[in-house]
Amino acid sequence: MKHLYILIFALLVSCTSYVKEQKNTTPLYDYDVEQKISELGIELKPHKLPPGINIEKATRTGNLIYLSGKGPTTPNGKRITGKVGLDLTTEQGYNAARLVAISHLSTLKEEIGDLNKVVKVIKVLGMVNCDTSFTDHPKVINGYTNLLFDVFGERGKHARSAVGMSSLPFNLACEIEMIVEIRD
Repeated sequence: MKHLYILIFALLVSCTSYVKEQKNTTPLYDYDVEQKISELGIELKPHKLPPGINIEKATRTGNLIYLSGKGPTTPNGKRITGKVGLDLTTEQGYNAARLVAISHLSTLKEEIGDLNKVVKVIKVLGMVNCDTSFTDHPKVINGYTNLLFDVFGERGKHARSAVGMSSLPFNLACEIEMIVEIRD
């Protein structure tokens, strides 16, 4: 009888470890996220940090990816600078925030290899370079938010803060951070 208990225990242990090792292979999307990006006319290009900056563009803990604050740059590398509401219109700020979303998607792709692994965009912090009279921060950061929704659908909806700053590094029009949950 003792041997029967040992055999049953061994079977249970081996079945349990087998179940734990199986990965969920059910697709998260009913479309290819990277193809969707291409259909939107977006080209993802890797970019490097300037020399001497001791940070990471993205860092991972468990299934969360934290993307560092990033400012808007055009495809040719020119920074979008100025205060929204003074030097730039709200629409120009919106477009600047959209450029940051594209840059973050490039960084995320570098980090995880396949954007179809994105389970959910968790949190976005958007900072807008403006003076104290400007109050349309959410309209600016919507450029970022709307692009994530266009790419990821419901999984692109996120918690968000959109705030004004009296200045940002290099006089950037905005700076945005993001936290994303992924699946291996």
